[in-house]
Amino acid sequence: MRFFFSILLCLFCFAAHAWPTKPVRIVVAYPPGGGIDVLARQLGEKLAPAWGQPVVVENKPGANTIVATDAVAKSVPDGHTILMTSDATFSINPHLYARLPYDAQRDFAPVTMLVLLHQLLVAHPALPAGNLSELISLAKAKPGSLNYASYGSGSQPHLAGEMLKNKAGIDLVHVPYKGISLAVPAVIAGEVQLTFAGIATSMPQLKAGRIKAIAIGGAQRSALLPQVPTFAELGYPEVETHAWFGLFVPAASPKEAVARIHRDTRKILEESDFRQKQLVDRGYEVVGSRPEDFVIYLKKDSESRARAVRISGAKAD
Repeated sequence: MRFFFSILLCLFCFAAHAWPTKPVRIVVAYPPGGGIDVLARQLGEKLAPAWGQPVVVENKPGANTIVATDAVAKSVPDGHTILMTSDATFSINPHLYARLPYDAQRDFAPVTMLVLLHQLLVAHPALPAGNLSELISLAKAKPGSLNYASYGSGSQPHLAGEMLKNKAGIDLVHVPYKGISLAVPAVIAGEVQLTFAGIATSMPQLKAGRIKAIAIGGAQRSALLPQVPTFAELGYPEVETHAWFGLFVPAASPKEAVARIHRDTRKILEESDFRQKQLVDRGYEVVGSRPEDFVIYLKKDSESRARAVRISGAKAD
């Protein structure tokens, strides 16, 4: 009997170390075509030959990433189903929704934060304010006269806008749009004066003079926009404008699979050509964190976003 169990244990160990044994799914919590989807497909193309198995990217948008997250939470925990999502899923949604069909902490094992993004506060070029100090003065002189766009209650631009209002003591009017792709065009068209947007989205419009940059999040200025000051250096470090993309698997997935996914993904992120052209040049800060470091970061990020949600008063059904 002891021999029999030894054989079973050896087979189990072999199976774990042999991961993957079948095609791997990367479930993306957003529609095709966006930055996170593009990155998922680029990673999938490189991971497939490294793993010797097809890597299929499956888009499951809906309900502010809840559809994809719930599907992965209920999938077989064998490491062959990976969730690729943003900070909205684990840092914001638990504080935004009274109920979720999964437990964000209990049901998932964080694998790695891939990249960090810091958003810009951008304005219509005709706005008579060229920097944050002038913007705050204008807002105080004309309370309620300035609007800012977001892509919904509790979205990153909404939380950043409400935090800026709170810390600067100003009154800005929140105008939620139905999608992330509508906020910057709304500023360009003059429907609103302000919004928060990523560097990749903003850069072409900045170069064309259709919008102007006021400030950016993060601890230091972006190398792509060195002339744009950070909220922190301007005295508003609490204005969080960051987002991130990360990988997760169901909580009971084999540790060997988690380690392999992290190791092979990080190797791709460290490829100099891929890192520069596909990430750095697009305004992404490359991270590739270890699972244990990602767990620590998630706790701090969740606490920070909880404060922002309370200040914003945002709620979701």
